[in-house]
Amino acid sequence: MADDRFHVYDTTLRDGAQQEGLNLTVADKIAVARHLDGLGVGFIEGGWPGANPKDTEFFRQARTELDLKHAQLAAFGATRRAGVKAADDPLVAALRESAAPVVTLVAKSHDRHVELALRTTLQENLAMIRDTVSHLRAEGQRVFLDAEHFFDGYTSNPAYALEVIRTAAEAGADVIALCDTNGGMLPDELAEIVHDAVQTSARVGIHCHDDTGCAVANTLAAVKAGATHVQGCANGYGERSGNANLFTVVANLQLKRGFDLVPREALADMTRIAHAITEVTNVTPNSHAPYVGMSAFAHKAGLHASAIKVDPNLYQHIDPAAVGNDMRMLVSDMAGRASVELKGRELGYELTPDTTKTLVERVKELESQGFTFEAADASFELLLRDTLHGSRRRHFEVESWRVIVERTKGGELVSEATVKLHAKGERIVATGEGNGPVNALDKAVRLGLEQLYPELAKLELVDYKVRILEGTHGTDAITRVLITSSDETSEWATVGVAENIIDASWQALEQAVTYGLLRAGREAS
Repeated sequence: MADDRFHVYDTTLRDGAQQEGLNLTVADKIAVARHLDGLGVGFIEGGWPGANPKDTEFFRQARTELDLKHAQLAAFGATRRAGVKAADDPLVAALRESAAPVVTLVAKSHDRHVELALRTTLQENLAMIRDTVSHLRAEGQRVFLDAEHFFDGYTSNPAYALEVIRTAAEAGADVIALCDTNGGMLPDELAEIVHDAVQTSARVGIHCHDDTGCAVANTLAAVKAGATHVQGCANGYGERSGNANLFTVVANLQLKRGFDLVPREALADMTRIAHAITEVTNVTPNSHAPYVGMSAFAHKAGLHASAIKVDPNLYQHIDPAAVGNDMRMLVSDMAGRASVELKGRELGYELTPDTTKTLVERVKELESQGFTFEAADASFELLLRDTLHGSRRRHFEVESWRVIVERTKGGELVSEATVKLHAKGERIVATGEGNGPVNALDKAVRLGLEQLYPELAKLELVDYKVRILEGTHGTDAITRVLITSSDETSEWATVGVAENIIDASWQALEQAVTYGLLRAGREAS
């Protein structure tokens, strides 16, 4: 298990799951827990057993289905109700019966919340904390306490907020996590309050929300002030603006501050883990997320590229490999020779100065027409290959294509596409039907070419984006289409631009098929 001197505590499965639009099944929670354990976190908060059936079932299944190598499961719950003994409270019983080795109790530390939300006295709230912590400790479970609304409570009544810490620690709580529940704190003021809390001699942790955009900064400030337990969520999930992004916190502490929190090989797998969790949660990954985002180490401007060509560290704060990410060169109208040369090298091509110059000019010309290559690496590689060979090389020639959209008597819209192609000395005519024009064209092309190129059976169009370019309007506007395709092992993107949306789609689709054939080892003639 992870070193107990400093805790990395994940609360994705409970606090993170409160994000709008995020709904995890029990199977999802099991899968996410495995990914988090693979990162090497010390604690995984599984949910609130007894409060809802899903979390109760999660802890039941976790006993047999989760073989954790690094983490311990923590069950979340509240202190006993006012006027009821902890031993007699059914929700406290559910925490006992969860079989979780750790229980994290939430307790009020803001005097106004005690009186207005709990509708009890300040002394009874302290008794609830003392009774529940000592009861669960006597039952053999380790207890952490989340001091809810601690920073607002400290501002309102510092003596009482600190007394909550002392009471929990004296009753046997190992850690008291100070919660910026409303997410309104800034790093300097938060650090001062954490420093005061540490003077109680209790072990202090930190739990921050991101409503000011300072959750990670606040967490780091709390650690510097003496906190030895950090809480956060994978990818910054959570209600409202989210929680402190645990990946960013861990990377900052380990790579910038020298903390030994997770195994080095696990840290180097962080990017994959972050994206794997987005697949489970079905939340679109933030491409600009620090450390693990697809664009975290992407460089576009020619000035950057020139410096990176000399030394990548001139424009990168760490080696991307430390977190399992990669440096990427983006080719656009801002590209200079260095950008194109480095992008070519990234794709496996060594470009001569003349080829680089020609390619830069061609990229700038096409992007002035509306093309974009920073999001369409496959289109750029095809352009690069054409430049190297001095002409366009093709696996097939297009004689013509046609699309008909028909509304049937029953009201159904059906698209039918016919393509006429030439490949390997043969003239091919193929027809495909689809739920839209592009789908029909895709089916027709693959149907026509699959006999000659069987590998196209694996090709699939997985994403389709359309944008009306700025500076034009109405039905005659210039349209840009980005198509993402897959061959079951990887994905690539292609781009087309035209006044006609179907023509733009055809350009991107033709390139997607061509690139798929190149990936399959089929050289064009």
